[in-house]
Amino acid sequence: MKYTADLTKTVAFNNKATHCVGTGRMDLALHKEYLDQLKLTQDEIGFSYIRGHGLFSKYMGIYREFRHMEGKAEYCFTYLDMVMDSYLEMNIRPFLELGFMPDDLASGTETTFFWKGKISPPKDYKKWTDLVQATLRHLIERYGIDEIRKWPVEVWNEPNLPSFWKDADMDEYFKLYELTSKAVKEVDEQIKVGGPAICGVDDVRWLKAFLDFVKSKNLPMDFVSRHHYTSYMPSLEGHYSYIDLHEPKNAFEWLERSRDIVDSYDEFKGMEIFITEFNTSYVPNAPIHDTVLNAAYVAHMLSRLGDKHESYSYWTFGDLFEEFGVPFTPFHGGFGLVANGLIKKPTFYTFAFYKKLQGECLLRSEDAIVVKCENGDWRGLLWNADLYNENSIKDIEIDIDEIADGEYFMIEKYVDENHANPLKVWHEMGEPASLDNEEKALLRQAAEPGICSSDRFAKDGKLNLSFNLNPNEVRYFELKKIKRTPDTGYDYERVISQVCVPDENQA
Repeated sequence: MKYTADLTKTVAFNNKATHCVGTGRMDLALHKEYLDQLKLTQDEIGFSYIRGHGLFSKYMGIYREFRHMEGKAEYCFTYLDMVMDSYLEMNIRPFLELGFMPDDLASGTETTFFWKGKISPPKDYKKWTDLVQATLRHLIERYGIDEIRKWPVEVWNEPNLPSFWKDADMDEYFKLYELTSKAVKEVDEQIKVGGPAICGVDDVRWLKAFLDFVKSKNLPMDFVSRHHYTSYMPSLEGHYSYIDLHEPKNAFEWLERSRDIVDSYDEFKGMEIFITEFNTSYVPNAPIHDTVLNAAYVAHMLSRLGDKHESYSYWTFGDLFEEFGVPFTPFHGGFGLVANGLIKKPTFYTFAFYKKLQGECLLRSEDAIVVKCENGDWRGLLWNADLYNENSIKDIEIDIDEIADGEYFMIEKYVDENHANPLKVWHEMGEPASLDNEEKALLRQAAEPGICSSDRFAKDGKLNLSFNLNPNEVRYFELKKIKRTPDTGYDYERVISQVCVPDENQA
């Protein structure tokens, strides 16, 4: 493929790759490994928001009823404060998902996940809305109203699935949304609230019905939310789920129907749509999550998701995650960008690279992005997702036009089968379930990307770049204009061409 990046021709590119990231249930933030993984992620990527389940589930301990006191409700915010403090200390804000149902407030016994989050409606909606308001008011008291107004509030998670909302009862969810959204606005009109956080099952019918309901009732709604996964039903083998991916073209088309539906309503036209979960597979035991293919496929997703959506949240930042139980091995197909043991997976770098793509976009294709930064640097990202196991190298040539003449320093970082691929090294070391410190250190080294550098010269406003991308490679580059300033007597060519001289030739 051959492309031209022309300084006189800008291209639309809404890069929100690091706006939000997902997490396991909220109380996992009380674990050291969780916080270490989040710190690593924030230090090298830096997401703005974090969203996860379990705010009101039993392990956070917020809601309690005392039966000997006629069901009187009390609130305990001890763990909530610890978790919120930890997030803010790492410069990441909560995107609050209201769920699941507290054990003492649930109307039924239905649960989801290994940790048994309750999924039935509240037995008393007044107690539910009191809980929501008490929580928001506590957060306002602790962190200030200006801060809490920056925290979006999402009502529940995937109510269109019976595994997350009892019987996937649409009418009951609409009731929950109506009462909850009003309760949020009673606390403060400027707190953003939205939903319905649906996934791609019967999503068209659900979204239309939800918008009709909100319109008919004139309910508060500041954003629409949904989820996006790009795989078919998994095939289970032992502890692992193997999946087939959707064609990227189809995946984008299915997702973008939501934008068309929302815009078909005069009342909601142009309203922000938040993808509050996305990934390739929707199960936390899919080995694809640990692969270089995942990194390349997600690179393509990130190039397009901002076209129709205000934000999109990768599910998840780390592998301390227990939906299906405690994982058996460090590479178990978890959602995370970071494997347990603080080992960065290939997709970690997809996000780290996108973080750097800030500036004026001059090229965006199905396999490449180039931007010009405010400081004059040029940055780009390329990918070669080998979707059909063809094992083919992709040749990409980029002509940069209207670039300032002179010498440039070019740095390239790349992820492929042999670089930033700790999964391969772990397999070759025998797939140990428990890693000792030496093995962890080795895998962390293996998780670093390949790096190469070169001198480039622009002449007559033009510079040509050629790349040969291996299967499932993700390659990032930077071009920096330099002015060479050698020290007195320093000759680089002489340095690297020094030779050994036989003794008899010495003076």
